[in-house]
Amino acid sequence: MRKLYEKKEILFAVLWIVAYCVIFGTIKGNLGVESIYSLIALLVFSAGIIAFVKANHLEEKYGLAGWPKDTKKYLFFIPMWVLATGNIWDGYSPSCQGSSLVFALLSMILVGFVEEMIFRGFLFRAMLGENKAVVAVIVSAVTFGIGHIVNLFTGQASFETVMQILFAISWGFILTMVCYKSGSIIPCIIAHSAIDALSVIGADNMLIDWIYIISTIVVAFLYCIYLRKHG
Repeated sequence: MRKLYEKKEILFAVLWIVAYCVIFGTIKGNLGVESIYSLIALLVFSAGIIAFVKANHLEEKYGLAGWPKDTKKYLFFIPMWVLATGNIWDGYSPSCQGSSLVFALLSMILVGFVEEMIFRGFLFRAMLGENKAVVAVIVSAVTFGIGHIVNLFTGQASFETVMQILFAISWGFILTMVCYKSGSIIPCIIAHSAIDALSVIGADNMLIDWIYIISTIVVAFLYCIYLRKHG
């Protein structure tokens, strides 16, 4: 793994993304995110990422060394924190109960960590090392969004998947810009985990969902312009 990382860092990142999409996507599609097997798979991915980063002393490179020092420059991340609550704007209605709910919440928290590390960590930093920042940002954000097309193969309706892709691309730009400008991936992990975890307990209202999606697109556009100029 170390040799592949040193010689072909982009390929290293892509393989992580493919493995995650295939393995977790299959388990999620067949058993659901509330399954203990989904949680186990995510724990394995998380442990593998942490072990690799620590063994190679890459905490600083991937933004895990600490919290951004001057959060005022990023408006205290308020736009990101507000949007992160969007999945409960239409109320509270858990998709499952009991131990299944616990497994689902823990799984979605880990999804936030794993996806941030492979998209904003591995892929973005690999792209940044070989391309201009604007290319790295676009590739990371769009790849993250397009990656959600895997939901088509897990039984999710095509219309819902399109909505999720648009939503994810917008979030991809926010998270990538925050990670790039602040030098820390930690705020991104927290926001991403919150979005996914709240999706498990949020109600489902199509009108509110569209409001959330449109709000995310608009805020992503404005916030990213701000970060580019002031971050």
